[in-house]
Amino acid sequence: MPITKEIAVVKLPQSRSVWAITVASFLLCFVFYYFYGGYLTFGLIGLVLLGIFYYGQDVLLYHPDLPANSRVYIPIPTMHNLPHETVSIRTADKVTLHAFWVRQPEERSKSVPTFVYLHGNAGNMGHRMQNVWGIFYSLNCNILMVEYRGYGLSTGAPSERGLVLDARAAIDYLFTRHDLDHTQIVLFGRSLGGAVAIDVAADTIYSQKIMCAIVENTFTSIPEMAVELVHPSIKYVPYLLYKNKFDSITKISKCSVPFLFVSGLSDNLVPPRMMRALYTACGSDRKRILEFIGGSHNDTWIVDGYYQGLKTFLNECQNIVPPLEKPPEKSNVWSEIQDV
Repeated sequence: MPITKEIAVVKLPQSRSVWAITVASFLLCFVFYYFYGGYLTFGLIGLVLLGIFYYGQDVLLYHPDLPANSRVYIPIPTMHNLPHETVSIRTADKVTLHAFWVRQPEERSKSVPTFVYLHGNAGNMGHRMQNVWGIFYSLNCNILMVEYRGYGLSTGAPSERGLVLDARAAIDYLFTRHDLDHTQIVLFGRSLGGAVAIDVAADTIYSQKIMCAIVENTFTSIPEMAVELVHPSIKYVPYLLYKNKFDSITKISKCSVPFLFVSGLSDNLVPPRMMRALYTACGSDRKRILEFIGGSHNDTWIVDGYYQGLKTFLNECQNIVPPLEKPPEKSNVWSEIQDV
């Protein structure tokens, strides 16, 4: 089977830009000390450190360059026996998103759910094809795979505001198409994508455009994750100093659409108790939680019962058509990426 490569002009990686700014800032401090003395210099150094902490958070959270070549090589759906169309989506702030439209056969596509697939913080959307294969053939759904700004072949640079704009633009794009049922749009987000999905589902306008939301192994907020991953003393850092907050635990109480929380109890990155906390705080009257003992952060989707659990939830939201007679052979190409 031929494998195609798509090439894009990639800007200087974000991490290198931050280091360049850091070095320049400390050189400025040295010059400032030479001309103005110690006290003012110490004040300037403090401001520089705060700036590095604030803007350097993007480098710690977003990993579009992991693994290498993730900005230039995107595995395509046909590598996994998935029919697809490559589309470009324009956001409200003029960013161009690279996306794959994976659609059921024409006679079925207008009667089945359509997933808006929001991936995690590393790699690109092409690294999620194994899971998309399962959704397409086990749940018989259409899938719009969205590549965030600054990821893969999408333009721009990732940010909290930018990612939620990307998800809204993806939903708006679906409403321009006529080969799907607009009453059966499903927001699906894993890890960081779950936080993006919760933000959209909490929006009073966009919540009316989706049938339900599914989040998998996501977190309550970035500040709470910082406490888990760095040190308990991080909890004393002022909330305003967090550039990316993704405060899902607050937003989830505003959600009224049907919600499914999928939690891998062997997740060693995002504590499963965060998923339970989100489920408890969710404002929807129709919410479910699925907990899988053997599921870890990136591979809960391979645990027995995963797709059946999703299908049961979708059936509760709306009747689903019978499954295909027999799915094709599964591709042996492995391209799942580990979110970090």
